[in-house]
Amino acid sequence: MLSQKTRYTIRALQHLAGTWGQGAVRLDAIAETQNIPRKFLTVILSEMAREGIVISHRGRDGGYELALPPVDIRYGDIIRLTRGSLALVPCASRNAHETCNNCLPEAECRLRGLMLLLRDETAAILDRLSLADPIAIEAPFTDA
Repeated sequence: MLSQKTRYTIRALQHLAGTWGQGAVRLDAIAETQNIPRKFLTVILSEMAREGIVISHRGRDGGYELALPPVDIRYGDIIRLTRGSLALVPCASRNAHETCNNCLPEAECRLRGLMLLLRDETAAILDRLSLADPIAIEAPFTDA
């Protein structure tokens, strides 16, 4: 599962991608439109500014805008910056590998093999998609 921070970050960056080339967007506009708590959004956008993803403009006409074109910001990178890994279990992580507690030795664990495959397929999709790509909105699932 994605953390709330990661979901907020993606929504904020999607909002900024939608206004690409139109100048800075006020923090309050992003918070209200994307239903993100203002204080949390401030922290998120500050972190993204330190990573070179967004630019912060101070002053009366200040706000935030993407530092890079939306086509150059990949969803995989956003998730890695906020979550640290695309893997669902620690033993399948490329950048933050840890041996799982209460598990089989890695060389014998078929679950790890499945998680490695899932991580690689997920990374391939997320590293291919950028903030510039249209993402369809599907109807929510309902109990039928």
